[in-house]
Amino acid sequence: MGKKQKKAASAPPKAAPKKEADNGLTLKDLLGSDVLSKLKAQADEMKQAEASRKEELRKQEEEKKKQEQKRLENDFSYLLENSDPNWSKHK
Repeated sequence: MGKKQKKAASAPPKAAPKKEADNGLTLKDLLGSDVLSKLKAQADEMKQAEASRKEELRKQEEEKKKQEQKRLENDFSYLLENSDPNWSKHK
């Protein structure tokens, strides 16, 4: 029996190194200052919206936990199962 020859996996050609825009200009240089300030303001608004959304979700989860705990405190079987069986402490 002959051994099978493994084919060398051909690596995809490497991309040419990234070059900056013509004459060393960057995107920041090409955009006007008013456009940059608008983009920064929009980014800040998005961050604030995300933070407020996360805070609202956290508050909703906290409220759900409180309601569930309140419901369980009124459930006699839950209290009986989760109470301390050593009643001599409470004499």
